[in-house]
Amino acid sequence: MTSSVFESATPDPIAYLDRVAATGLGRSYKERMLHELAIRPGHTALDLGCGPGTDLASLARAVTETGKVIGIDHDQATIDVARERTADQHAVSVRRADIHDLPLPDHTADRARTDRVLQHVADPAGALHEIHRVLRPGGRLVMGEPDWETLTVDHPDGQLARAYTQFVTDEVVRNSRIGRQLPRLATAAGFTVPSVIPITPVFRDAGAADKILGLERTTQRAVAAGYLTEDAARHWLDHLSTGPFLAAVTFYIVVAES
Repeated sequence: MTSSVFESATPDPIAYLDRVAATGLGRSYKERMLHELAIRPGHTALDLGCGPGTDLASLARAVTETGKVIGIDHDQATIDVARERTADQHAVSVRRADIHDLPLPDHTADRARTDRVLQHVADPAGALHEIHRVLRPGGRLVMGEPDWETLTVDHPDGQLARAYTQFVTDEVVRNSRIGRQLPRLATAAGFTVPSVIPITPVFRDAGAADKILGLERTTQRAVAAGYLTEDAARHWLDHLSTGPFLAAVTFYIVVAES
């Protein structure tokens, strides 16, 4: 089932996050999220699920030395990297904490962002209530999340493509439909939602898509879970690695105001 086009080994999580951020797609949507945050000098901005600190420096430039940036993540390894990478950023502090139970007083922050975080958390609705608690009245939250049920991979056998997307939706991502759900969940948490911005990247190169989507690794898991047979998986990957390639998935940027 292995193809030289695809990665078979799971990448290091920090290296993966860095890889995505360095792509044209990553830079583009992150810039749009920063623009939608509308940060002003002196603001306090939260990066919730900050990972290895990919976006902390850009937030620090936006708040300037008169503001504060607080990065929060649950994983100690990524916290250590984020602290190292922002050691010269005096406006930045990084804390280990749970997004469902933020170690911050009520009405602490002016701005907050989550970037591909809520698709993984145990309780997105609870997390949104907690973010609403710590934002000041008139504060702004910008969220970026995919909707994995919109994943489309072209293949001559449409049934295989549907089975693959069904596996991703059912088994791979905890909150796989979070992109479409965010406006409703944010409204229920007390936010107003002035804008929803859909972004649909289209991948035409199988190798480039694989670096983000993990096509072969996911296919192997789909076989183990019974969504695809070995023969079907081989047919699936053979075409993806040799034929004209197209895949797309819709990513939503949702702006919410407290």
